[in-house]
Order: sequence, then C-alpha cells, then structure tokens
Amino acid sequence: MSTEVDAVERAVVAMRRSMTRRTFARAAGHGESTAAYDVLDVVEAADDRATVSSVATALQVDQPRASRVVAAAVDAGWLVRVADQSDGRRAFLARTEAGRNVSEHLHGFRRSMFATAMKTWSDDERATFARLLTDFVAQLPGTTSPDS
Repeated sequence: MSTEVDAVERAVVAMRRSMTRRTFARAAGHGESTAAYDVLDVVEAADDRATVSSVATALQVDQPRASRVVAAAVDAGWLVRVADQSDGRRAFLARTEAGRNVSEHLHGFRRSMFATAMKTWSDDERATFARLLTDFVAQLPGTTSPDS
C-alpha cells in the first residue's frame, strides 16, 4: 500500500503545482494573470452568492489579496456586487453573463484537457477513475465533494 500511497502523493503534488502555475488557464489562452479565473470558480461553486471573505477562505489568501482579485474580475465585467438585502454591510458576488460565458469556456477547456489525458482509456476505466477520484477528494480533510 505504501507504494500506491507514494504514487498518489507524487501525482497530486504534480497536479497541484500545475494548477498553482495556472497551466490550464494559460494553455487556454488566458495569459499570465489568471487569478480572476479562480474567483469565478469560487463564485460559481457558491451559486453566485460568494463574498470577498469566502473568496479569501476558498483561495487561501488574505483579505487584501482577495479584494484585488475580486476587483480584477469586476473590472473585467465577469462579476457584479449585489447588496445583501438582509445585511446592507455585505455584498454578494455574482457572475455576469460574460462571467458565466468565461466559466463555461474554462469548463470546456479543462474537460478537453482531461479527455485528451484519458483518450486511450476505456469507458469503464474513465468511469472508475471518476468515481475513485471523486471519492478520494471527498475523503480529504477540509474538502467538499466535487459534486457540491
């Protein structure tokens, strides 16, 4: 089991490094400054009801950094701030139509990258991998199910 756990650890570290360098976003033609794309993922996962604080928590950055990347997404026209009707001091972040389009483009691009990586796999292998990876991520401390 140790060999398998070692292999998984190495693979996850390699994938994390790739994601940290935002390799997928750059490969999709989105340039070097891609932190705003991470914000779109967070806002989408929160059903367009994220806050700057929840973005900071999700991205594991401090509040000023989260404010800057949120401002970049707002400036790009991908997000709007929506006043919380129950607490006027708080604003939710919601994707605009342009933001939803960018999210869909990124989803499609990432899926195509994954499909390319699994192109030689059988349907059963892809299904097994999807099930096992989803279960694996759900069992990690501090994570939520990829389906949520």
